Amino acid sequence: MKFGAHISSAAPFSETINRAVKEKCECMQIFVNLPQRWNPLEIPEKEIEKFIENNKKAKIEPIIIHSIYLINLASSNPFFYQASQKSLIDDMKKAKAIGALGVNTHLGSTKERDLKDCIDQIVQAIENILTVVPEGPDFIIENSAGAGNIIGDTLEEIGQIVKATNSERVKVLIDTAHAFASGYDIRSRVGVDDFVKKFDKEIGLEKLVGLHLNDSASIKNSHRDRHADIGEGGLGIGAFKLMINHPKLKDLFGIIETPSMKGKGGVDNLTILRSL
Repeated sequence: MKFGAHISSAAPFSETINRAVKEKCECMQIFVNLPQRWNPLEIPEKEIEKFIENNKKAKIEPIIIHSIYLINLASSNPFFYQASQKSLIDDMKKAKAIGALGVNTHLGSTKERDLKDCIDQIVQAIENILTVVPEGPDFIIENSAGAGNIIGDTLEEIGQIVKATNSERVKVLIDTAHAFASGYDIRSRVGVDDFVKKFDKEIGLEKLVGLHLNDSASIKNSHRDRHADIGEGGLGIGAFKLMINHPKLKDLFGIIETPSMKGKGGVDNLTILRSL
């Protein structure tokens, strides 16, 4: 398994690659827009060219882009629905420009509506985004912890949406902390095996591109999205050893989004993961 982290893409954008190298990343996740703003950032063409040139030597791969936090493809408010699509289209265009694998996103919240009433508009939004950016990057759905009617805390929900889109470019990324907080007990070999089998049944393992390897500061089934350093949360070291060595998962990439690069005893999280 390749390991990496969420890396700052603060200006100058091209320096992102050097930051990833400094943190000993083999892959990475970045923002290309401010996570709490609708207005897209302009990345100078020269910075994109330098980013690509820097990565020819560094070979950070894959790179994934994380969408802004405001996305809601299930919103009944026309402004938020359209703004979410525009933001994701901008992310996808930038992903194509820098050669990223795809854009990783949560789908939003149903608020007080039933998911079945939102499915068609979510699928329509995803189809719109893929039509505007017809080639290249994948649209990657991340599982959620399920707080506040957030979509995608169960594999059944994600599977329903993935199947409805019927697109080879719609993929899935699993966050270990979110899975645990939404009720999946992946702390034992049996638990991990059951999770993998259920993923394959509901979604299809060919759709799984990677993992967010985060420990959970919340208890199982809490539906609270709180990350902890590797080995310092409810999942514990054992869960990560099982996940990253599982025969159906070991060839994926793993990205940390933990509170710091440092884990137990001050050792950085990537070193801990590699030791497992």
